[in-house]
Amino acid sequence: MFKSIFITVVALMFNLSVFGQDVFTLRSKTLGGNSTAIEEFNGFGCTGENTSPQLSWSNAPEGTKSFAITMYDPDAPTGSGWWHWVVFDIPNNVNELLKNAGNIEKGLMPDDAIQSITNYGVSGYGGPCPPENHGIHQYIITVHALKVDKLGLDENTNPAVVGYYLWNNTIAKASIVTYYERKK
Repeated sequence: MFKSIFITVVALMFNLSVFGQDVFTLRSKTLGGNSTAIEEFNGFGCTGENTSPQLSWSNAPEGTKSFAITMYDPDAPTGSGWWHWVVFDIPNNVNELLKNAGNIEKGLMPDDAIQSITNYGVSGYGGPCPPENHGIHQYIITVHALKVDKLGLDENTNPAVVGYYLWNNTIAKASIVTYYERKK
């Protein structure tokens, strides 16, 4: 009996140490499983409010020196998807972006953070705007924990180049997936 109790206790301790660990997590208080007209882009035939969601993250891995946020639509009919939001050089002591921080004119982004150009050709948040009757598109919002303080890029850097630097410097990432469809 002692042997079975010992094995049970060891197994429980193993489960707690392996599966009870805090994991890098991204959350939003304003975004659900489907985007709405609040997040939808205002342009390209879309008439939404183009408001970026509130985002918060926790349990960044040891060694994180900065963060980046991306929003990507792999379903865009371009052959390479569509980058809706690219933010980097977010200081490692920041763990939240306020609602509408993607609006450059509002000045809600943390100091030193850089919002570079999107596939819309402008800096800042550009919400969902799939072609009419193209079906449901997925939008992957990702926070990247980076091993560098700065990527060494600026607000004019295109998303593919930022993605290359992120790929080379990401320690961990966490994502939220939301969906949006535009019907005629």
